[in-house]
Amino acid sequence: MSEAQKQVLGVLASGRGTDLQSIIDAVERGEIHAMIGVVISDNPDAFALMRAKKAGIPAICVNRKQYEGREPFEEALIKELEAKGVTLVVLAGFMRILTPLFVRHYKGRILNIHPALLPSFPGAHAHRDVLAYGVKVSGCTVHFVDEGTDSGPIIAQAAVPVLDDDTESTLGARVLEQEHKLYPQVIEWYCEGRLHVDGRHVRVDK
Repeated sequence: MSEAQKQVLGVLASGRGTDLQSIIDAVERGEIHAMIGVVISDNPDAFALMRAKKAGIPAICVNRKQYEGREPFEEALIKELEAKGVTLVVLAGFMRILTPLFVRHYKGRILNIHPALLPSFPGAHAHRDVLAYGVKVSGCTVHFVDEGTDSGPIIAQAAVPVLDDDTESTLGARVLEQEHKLYPQVIEWYCEGRLHVDGRHVRVDK
């Protein structure tokens, strides 16, 4: 069995799940050689859960509001991920900052996509911050997750122009198009064993 065939993805999402859909579609097209073992949301109303169910993927809500503290919540996440044999955690619009408890458990096995060119404009309001600062280029970044906020080693980035008449919505839509291309590609690189981390540097084997 190849490394790619062994990988089981666990996708964490809080909202619409458009990045999740791009991953589901890529798996179905054979562009990601892995299976999605489970989709988990902290939000019972997340449309991401409906996307998973439609695709026949186990969909679970671990409602943050039902747990007193971040670590009990994350212990519940880990329990669900472990039960499905997840080997790679994929954050797809998951609107929770993970504590060291979770990050250390899956060290080197958590990917995230951020809607800006890190290390610039980390945090939850990237498009707003980009427009306020007046930069001419934005984009998206796929990175490994560490114990900081949007601070892990960068794997790949895609750039888009920032237009004079952009709003958060128009910029966000253009960035999202690139997210849907870049994230599945990076996940496949991981599944193929092509990513190698040396400190802050990630090398992608050809």
